[in-house]
Amino acid sequence: MLIIRLQRTGKKNQADFRIVLTEKAAPVQKKFLEVLGSYNPRKKYFQVKEDRLKHWLGQHVALSETLNNLLVTKGLHSGPKVKAFSIPKKPVVAEAAAKPEAAPVSAETPASAETPAAPAEQAKPEEAAAQ
Repeated sequence: MLIIRLQRTGKKNQADFRIVLTEKAAPVQKKFLEVLGSYNPRKKYFQVKEDRLKHWLGQHVALSETLNNLLVTKGLHSGPKVKAFSIPKKPVVAEAAAKPEAAPVSAETPASAETPAAPAEQAKPEEAAAQ
């Protein structure tokens, strides 16, 4: 299956991207079939071969989520933007605080259960001795 996606080039902290046509399972930095354009987010430079892009989109080639959103913003692709990534949520602190409060309550329950049982156990040997 073919996909059109971004391939990162450039130096560290100076990202530059190629827009490439490649196999979906191929490694991101390796083999590609065709270069369709380039994108530099720092300089806001965007260049694409529109005729080749339209050709491959006519062949029902998939777009990566990020490239889809970029093309929709530039007006080269019709359709809605898609959610490209999600930021992982941190655990809620209130839930962690509620768990320690629950532990002492459960610890008190067995202790209170032992107190009434102890006099009942002591009463039985006295009754046995009285008989």
